[in-house]
Amino acid sequence: MSKRPNIIFFFSDQQRWDTVGCYGQKLPVTPNLDRMAEEGVKFEYAFTCQPVCGPARACLQTGRYATETGCYRNDIAPFKPERYLAEYFNEAGYETAYVGKWHLASTGGESSTDIGPIMDHQTKAVPPELRGGYKDFWIASDVLEFTSHGYDGYMYDKDMNKREFKGYRADCTTDFALEYLRNKTSDHPFFMTISYIEPHHQNDHNTYEGPAGSDKKFENYEVPGDLIGTGGDWKEHYPNYLGCCNSLDMNLGRLRAELARLGLSENTIILYASDHGSHFRTRNAEYKRSCHDGCIRIPMVIHGPGFMGGKVVDNLVSLMDVPPTLLACAGIEKPNQMRGNTLQKIVMGDSSDWPEEVFLQISESQVGRAIRTNKWKYSVSAPDKNGQLDASSDRYVEEYLYDLEKDPHEKNNLVQDAALMNVRGELSGILKRRMAEAGEAVPVISAGRT
Repeated sequence: MSKRPNIIFFFSDQQRWDTVGCYGQKLPVTPNLDRMAEEGVKFEYAFTCQPVCGPARACLQTGRYATETGCYRNDIAPFKPERYLAEYFNEAGYETAYVGKWHLASTGGESSTDIGPIMDHQTKAVPPELRGGYKDFWIASDVLEFTSHGYDGYMYDKDMNKREFKGYRADCTTDFALEYLRNKTSDHPFFMTISYIEPHHQNDHNTYEGPAGSDKKFENYEVPGDLIGTGGDWKEHYPNYLGCCNSLDMNLGRLRAELARLGLSENTIILYASDHGSHFRTRNAEYKRSCHDGCIRIPMVIHGPGFMGGKVVDNLVSLMDVPPTLLACAGIEKPNQMRGNTLQKIVMGDSSDWPEEVFLQISESQVGRAIRTNKWKYSVSAPDKNGQLDASSDRYVEEYLYDLEKDPHEKNNLVQDAALMNVRGELSGILKRRMAEAGEAVPVISAGRT
């Protein structure tokens, strides 16, 4: 490619994979993303590396696992010596832009480990040194759910000025991204992250705030299999949750239309993904922070040069693969410290040496670790540790084992099935290896419990 491509990371928050039409959603929630998948590349089995907002973002912005960055839970800014994703783009001559939710500039709360200096920018302007290298355009809030609601709110610009907005939040977030595109004057390629909070629940209102009318527009949804027969709060919230996802899709359409108007479509790569999903309080006391597919499986679609043709990739992929993939789009070699793999490899049909499992760390609800293969889900937790206070443990106990081929909705926990002792032993060995590869000490894993 003679001209380096522009790159946009379109990032949603708490979006399940099955909200998207090309992943099986039957209602017309995501026509624009479905069209992008038809033209580009869909990753059928994509997963988070940490089902918590801040840690997942730390992984994406550094290419390192959450415990390696120091940001093992929310409200910890990555403080260990790291290079950020945007810094590599800056060095390569790209402009870097960021819009939306940041969630990586504040540190507070108790911890049994060093979490760096205490600082609070949750509702304040994020200073330049805490923006992860994004330098040319910035309109963001550290914790966007604290400075806005579904309608109306504020963020801060590059010069730390408050930028109030009126209207539906996803629309206004997109307006700021379009502001950058329309006012860009240099001939440098750009890398822009647009970080939406939708469809995350609105914390202080304890509800999902879709655009007005969402509850009626999407009331005739098909209940996802993992939610059938469960409690939780999905019955009251799912239509508005889908409304949030639909608003994201409409704004993806707006973004692509503007790129076309500006003559940028053919040389712009868009990567769409989410930080994690939501199990709607069916697996623990809140929406995520568990090993179950409802909160770890996410949509991932890439479109643009090198990602065309309506291809579907069936390999298991992780959010950890996103940072080196974005760099590779710009011709930047994967840095040695980045843990993931470039997705370009499997898009080109080369699956040699591609991992057969994804690995994730779980915090806040527990100190947990898990792997997912095509057939098995295997998760362990540390009974003597506190998920808010402790980053890791030297001892874990088996907690969940699911046969995903026979039990795709994870209803039957097999962790105490004596006939599967050898399977558990094999999965335990894989998990220990992945923990070591993530810079963790190899732990003792004790036999399963329910």
